[in-house]
Amino acid sequence: MKRGLMWLVVLIILGGCPVPVEPFKASDVSGAAFGRDFRLLDHTGRMRTLKDFRGKVVLLSFGYTHCPDICPTTLTELAAVMARLGAQAQNVQVLFVTLDPARDTPALLARYLPFFYPDFLGLSSDETTTAATAREFRVLYQKQDYGSQAGYSLDHSTGIYAFDRQGRLRLFIAYESGVDDIVHDVRLLLR
Repeated sequence: MKRGLMWLVVLIILGGCPVPVEPFKASDVSGAAFGRDFRLLDHTGRMRTLKDFRGKVVLLSFGYTHCPDICPTTLTELAAVMARLGAQAQNVQVLFVTLDPARDTPALLARYLPFFYPDFLGLSSDETTTAATAREFRVLYQKQDYGSQAGYSLDHSTGIYAFDRQGRLRLFIAYESGVDDIVHDVRLLLR
């Protein structure tokens, strides 16, 4: 009888202890007053908002297809993340918002993004909506024309915005965070 009572007390005490929460590797921005939504055309011609991806973890980045380094590096890392997730990747959607709608047509995005991973979606709009979306996500960008034959480039801020399955912005993943850390955080968001 005493032994049974002792176990009951231990279970009650343990039941009141909080379960330790594994920390994110990226910056937790839960509850931020930015990055709430967008309304952009995907490269298949469909208008999209965050609601379209409820039930999935969304990884959203901004850039442009003529980017010589940052954007392809980010997309390559995200493709590696998807590969590492295996079957869990079906519950993750990567979105790439172009900051260069003049050159990055839906047709170009449709050819560019599958090069990295078949399910990546490109999002675009006109210049005004692109600028408003960038402001909503606190993305900075500026056209730089150096007079080269390659044309202009865009200086832009970097990083990935991670949304949970309910469509809430949860994380800001810094550029070059590394595949291991991103996979770690995505798996936490998938729980």
